[in-house]
Amino acid sequence: MVQLGLVGLGKMGFNMRERLRAAGHEVVGYDRNPEVTDTGSLEELVSALDAPRIVWVMVPSGEPTRQIVAEFSNLLSEGDLLIDGGNSRFTDDKINAELLASKGVGYLDVGVSGGVWGKDNGYGLMAGGSDADIAKAMPIFDALRPEGPREEGFSHAGPVGAGHYAKMVHNGIEYGLMQAYAEGFELLEASDIVANVPEVIKGWQRGTVVRSWLLELLVHALDEDPELDDLEGYVEDSGEGRWTLEEAINNAVPAPVISAALFARFASRQQQSSAMRAVAALRHQFGGHAVKKAGE
Repeated sequence: MVQLGLVGLGKMGFNMRERLRAAGHEVVGYDRNPEVTDTGSLEELVSALDAPRIVWVMVPSGEPTRQIVAEFSNLLSEGDLLIDGGNSRFTDDKINAELLASKGVGYLDVGVSGGVWGKDNGYGLMAGGSDADIAKAMPIFDALRPEGPREEGFSHAGPVGAGHYAKMVHNGIEYGLMQAYAEGFELLEASDIVANVPEVIKGWQRGTVVRSWLLELLVHALDEDPELDDLEGYVEDSGEGRWTLEEAINNAVPAPVISAALFARFASRQQQSSAMRAVAALRHQFGGHAVKKAGE
């Protein structure tokens, strides 16, 4: 049994706490939501843990995570370990690790994949940090990862920053996969010959080269709403697709699929596109092509 402090009990953190407790570990959670928190403050959380402590942070990336790490740098003691399991940018990890190291506190960055299904199915974990710190946290990783061989659900990607870098690329790939499925769905719907689109996509789940968990989730969504009419075609991005493309540019790695998927999300948020109005105007000017006037 391992004792763990868990900060951030949202959709992921809450289910992670439940999975860890089901595995026999003691988890003391903190969240600003009084309905789910176990303690009233970070100070109370630290006091409830026996030294050397392990604290896992699952809060939004950027400033919220940086603030939490700064607070813990004044609350934790030498020999303690902090794990950032959020979607932080890998460049933040070195800064966080150096701040904590000045107090003798270890640091791991862990990319976590599995979404709301992770409680039952387990989480894919990509960790960055020292071998010694990885060993300290391994009972936690083993409880969170899916059942089966460790290497199929957990990876020690490299030094500090490598875990979040791996998760960043993972999410960039995810953008491309989702976009490909989405475009295939739209093409099937647009055709005059395919009569049952949900049945076709459901049939891809076994024996085909495009089968995947994402495909299973699309089938689940189509079971609930066969034409997805209940949804608006508006898609946000978490930021990791952008970071992936920045790294592709920095390393001169062509990534046309991921870039197209990200730009498609940008397009989904445009009710009116200035660019496409310009294209319409140009087609009308050089070729006299028909245009649709505003308000028509």
